[in-house]
Amino acid sequence: MIIVITSEQSVRNETEIINELFQEGLELLHVRKPVMDAAAMRNYIKSIHSGYHEQLVLHSHYILAEEFETSRIHFKESERPDIPDHFFDEYIVSTSVHGISSFNTLDARWEYALISPVFPSISKKGYGDGTKILESIRQRDNDHSGLIALGGIHQHNIDTVFSEDVDGAALLGAIWESKEPLKTYIECRKNALLL
Repeated sequence: MIIVITSEQSVRNETEIINELFQEGLELLHVRKPVMDAAAMRNYIKSIHSGYHEQLVLHSHYILAEEFETSRIHFKESERPDIPDHFFDEYIVSTSVHGISSFNTLDARWEYALISPVFPSISKKGYGDGTKILESIRQRDNDHSGLIALGGIHQHNIDTVFSEDVDGAALLGAIWESKEPLKTYIECRKNALLL
């Protein structure tokens, strides 16, 4: 599985690119717009073809999940202790972790976790330099939650990610900092042998 995460900042023709990514087979899009208010988020989601709304994963403004008939929401690692139980009954829930030991403690209520950074970040310069996350994945002992690698992944290293014990990869900087996001996504899929 390859997931795409939105840029935190607006990108020119962003929702057009998103619709094209879905047309090319994108499975899930994480909508992470921390500075966007609910009204702006509503308009943003409206500009994504309604046939793809079920494939959106909301990182905020969870009330919009019902309005747009998406069943997926995501919580940051720091938010996990305060999540009401009803979210697990009503939604497919994912989270973020920054180490394999944290991932290994997740229970089966978590569909998957994004683990980062596996490589130095493309979008956050200097973040993830010297990371050992990819090597630590070999210590995975949680088989009831999926493990999705994130951070610095692009078309030239995605095959390395899939050679480890992960269930997928998430792309952010590789897509949104590319002059040709759709081409980059297709190359990532091809190089991950998912076509």
